[in-house]
Parts: sequence; C-alpha cells; structure tokens
Amino acid sequence: MAAIKSGLIIKSIGGFYTVESPDGAYECVPRGIFRKEGKSPCVGDRVEFSDENVITKILPRKNHLIRPPLANMDQLIFVVSVCEPSPNLTLLDKFIAIAEYKQIKPVIVLTKVDLDKYDNIFSIYSKAGIDITVVDYSDAHGIEQVKEILGGKISAFTGNSGVGKSTLLNAIDSSLGLKTGEISKKLGRGRHTTRHAELFKLDNGGYIADTPGFSTFETNKYDIIRKEELSACFVEFSEFSDCCRFNDCSHTKERDCAVIRAVMEGKIAPSRHESYCQMYEEAKNIKEWEIQQP
Repeated sequence: MAAIKSGLIIKSIGGFYTVESPDGAYECVPRGIFRKEGKSPCVGDRVEFSDENVITKILPRKNHLIRPPLANMDQLIFVVSVCEPSPNLTLLDKFIAIAEYKQIKPVIVLTKVDLDKYDNIFSIYSKAGIDITVVDYSDAHGIEQVKEILGGKISAFTGNSGVGKSTLLNAIDSSLGLKTGEISKKLGRGRHTTRHAELFKLDNGGYIADTPGFSTFETNKYDIIRKEELSACFVEFSEFSDCCRFNDCSHTKERDCAVIRAVMEGKIAPSRHESYCQMYEEAKNIKEWEIQQP
C-alpha cells in the first residue's frame, strides 16, 4: 500500500505545487477530482500526498483568501507607506474588514516614515485597536518588532504597489533576495515585481508570503460581507454598538446611534466611519445570488 505523506504548500506555479514535509520538499500535482469538485489547492494549504507526488487530500482550512489565493493565514501584514505612494485609507479599511471577517489578525507596518509625518495614521489605527509598527531603516528596532510579530505564524504581506514590501522582507531576512521595483513617477505606484504567491520560511519558525501589490479593490471580488455583518469587522464599534437606540441600527445615519456619537466625540476616527458607511452602501446593493455563489 502506498505511503501517504503530509505537508504544507509553500509555492504554486502553473499547476505544480511545492509541498514542504518533514523529510523535504516535493513538487506535486493535484488529483483530477479536485477540479470536478470545484476545489483547488493553494499556498498555505496543509495537504496529504502519495509516493507518486499526487495531492490526494486538502485538509480543512481555517480561512481562505481568493486573491491572492492563500489559506490558513494567521495574520495579514498591511505595509503602508506614508508617502510615495500616499496611503489610501479607504482601501486599507476595506482590506482590514476582510481580514477581520476571515478571522485573520490585521497588522499595519508603516514605511517611508523618514519622508513624511505619520502621527495621524498611527493615531487612527492604534485608537481602533489594530497593531501598528513603524519601520525606519536607520533604526533596527522597527525591523526587530516585525520579526517578533512574524515568529511562528503564517503571514501574508500585502499593500499598494511601491510601498516597499519586498524591501521590508529583505531587511527581515536578506537571504530572501526578493526583487524590488522603482516608483513610477508618472503613475504614482510601483511596478509589479512579485509574480506569484509563495511562502518563505524564516529562522524563527514563521512563514511569510510576498503577494502582488494592489491599487484597486472591490470587496465582493475578495469576499462578500453582508451589511448585517459589517459592523463586527470594525472592531472599535463593538464598545458602542450595543448602546444604540435601535437594535437594528446600521450605524450610518440613525438618531441616537452610539457609534455616530462616538465619532463626534473623537472616540472613533471619522475616516474609519466613512469607510464603513461606504462599504455598507456597497453591501446594500449585493444580490442574494451573489452571496450564494460558490
């Protein structure tokens, strides 16, 4: 009887999957039945495979991202530059909401802090209870903080093109040797230097994925969050949402809404509430068949 091995998919290119197991790495292909069942292995999946290097089983996932295709993430590291390109907070808030919805811990890392002020963005997200770290390459403290955050976890780095994800990863572990791109002055964003999702193993037992940058975001292309579920994805709302006058309060415009009152009192950042309201309006337009699609 053929022996069954298990491991972690760390790379996927052209239908071939590199699976890391206790006795080495194997290049595998998936069983044909996965396609018939509408399944597809992806980076981060824990799988079983045969002596013939055929993936026979995808073990249960704790979460799954469609774009980039990643599974079983412990945390998403949002790399945000304070300038060049300027931060898009609405985009960032949408990504954070998806992370919360998927039960993936969001972490923000600020870069290019030597070029501009970062007090405002630091205040917004620290007030929201989201872990935020500042990286200044003239001071090793920030890099050490990021290394500590990554220890023993599976993480994905994401962020707008040109914010310095690959530069940061190389600073964390120079053996990675990831390509870095220059900022396009004309477009205001970086060239796409990362071509596929891949997990890189660190000395501290963690894995990190460098993923293609993003410049636009449509929430329902990544996952669909019902409007009733959206407020739970803005964690700072939870302290106030139970105090609203109406049980079905949308926290967008109702009278005696405790969330809106918290915004007016400076307890919740206006930009976060504006992002929530925009996402809520988008969620109202989602059709039931879109939610039910596989």
